[in-house]
This record gives sequence, C-alpha cells and structure tokens, in this order.
Amino acid sequence: LKLNEDQINEKATTDKLSLLTKREIEVLKLISQGLSNKQIGEQLFISHKTVDNHRTNLMDKLDIHNLASLVRFAISNKLLE
Repeated sequence: LKLNEDQINEKATTDKLSLLTKREIEVLKLISQGLSNKQIGEQLFISHKTVDNHRTNLMDKLDIHNLASLVRFAISNKLLE
C-alpha cells in the first residue's frame, strides 16, 4: 500500500510540474534563492510586476499559499540543482 501512495504522490507532483511554464520554473528557482521580485525582474529582463504575476500563478497552480511552501516544493522536486 505504501508503494501505491508513493506512486500517487509522485504522479501528482509530476502533474503539477507539467502545469508550470519554463518561465515560471525560472522564477521559482530564483525565488528559492532568496531574490526579491525586483532582483528577479532585473535578472530575467522583465518587470517586477510580471515577476509578481508569475509568483501568483505558481501559487495558484500548485495550490500553495506562502513562500516557505513554495520553496519547499522547489527543493523537494530538485528544481534547485
């Protein structure tokens, strides 16, 4: 039974990752490195408001409600390597 739960959790994570755009993943990685919206915008050549939109989209798509959980998601899915 444990194996099946692990498989279900892995599939759910894969499904969630497939919802994210390449840019959202880039933003997530930079958020996880502790950069501000302004710093992320400067690095990706987009406005800080666009970064905020990506952050909002990430949280909505992943059903995450705070930055700590967003960073935890990135770490647990090995997006920071």
